[in-house]
Amino acid sequence: MTNLNVTVVIPNYNGLELLKKNLSSVIKSAENKENGISEIIIVDDASTDSSTAFIKKKFPQVKIIKHTVNRGFSSAVNTGVRMSKGNIVALLNSDVEVSLNFLVYVLPHFNDAKVFGVSLHEGGYSWAKGIFKEGYIVHSPAPERGSAHETFWISGGSGVFRRSMWIALGGFDEKLFKFYWEDVDLSYRAHKRGFLLLWEPRSLVFHKHESVTGVRFSKRQLTTMQETNQLVFIWKDLISGNLFRKHIRGVIARLRKHPGYARIVILALLKIKDIKHARKKEKKEGKVSDEAIFAKFTD
Repeated sequence: MTNLNVTVVIPNYNGLELLKKNLSSVIKSAENKENGISEIIIVDDASTDSSTAFIKKKFPQVKIIKHTVNRGFSSAVNTGVRMSKGNIVALLNSDVEVSLNFLVYVLPHFNDAKVFGVSLHEGGYSWAKGIFKEGYIVHSPAPERGSAHETFWISGGSGVFRRSMWIALGGFDEKLFKFYWEDVDLSYRAHKRGFLLLWEPRSLVFHKHESVTGVRFSKRQLTTMQETNQLVFIWKDLISGNLFRKHIRGVIARLRKHPGYARIVILALLKIKDIKHARKKEKKEGKVSDEAIFAKFTD
């Protein structure tokens, strides 16, 4: 793919202190022409702090798009990608600091037309394995290595995507996932369509996880959101009849062991109408089986 140009998209909600700490690293990386960055967009999700005023004063070269009401992480990212001009989009959380050449080793991967996205190397993390275990889809990091590797999912807070494929997939499913599992869902849908997802070890970023959501929600609220969205993801995307029957048995087993899990099931069931609609789309458009996806990550 020739003439690669990158739009960096950063969602923001009351992230003044994080932007003060991390945005300058993104500006410096844009000055490195090898990164191919043509624009930086910050989507402000109706912040009530002075973060947008800070950006305008300190970094006038950054484009700001403002939501008038708070719509959530997934919506903010979708807005940024939709308004981007680059054919490649780098998604960064406001709590991410980048290295000076963080895109140099990423861009060549997009010469392969099958590549949907590339996960950046967060220190201490590697490519991700996708596992079907006890009726549930889970993911875990593999050992760090020195060469690029296929990955189960790409983080929405530190990943680089081909814009045309993102648009074709519909981006993050903001109706079902306000935040948490939205990037796993998108990645899984990309696998289903035969796209390639990679992890690049030489593209370093530094990510202080949950420093954004952790100040807005309690630990219990975050755990509830994670577990609910995991169920929503499985019900939406797991199409294999054999694996889905195993999932139902897994849910029953979990309920017997942990009766309080019924609350999570109920919260997911509240979204069942939208889940069924999205599931029909996945059944129609998916080309790769669930079993084939998990088979790629057995080693």
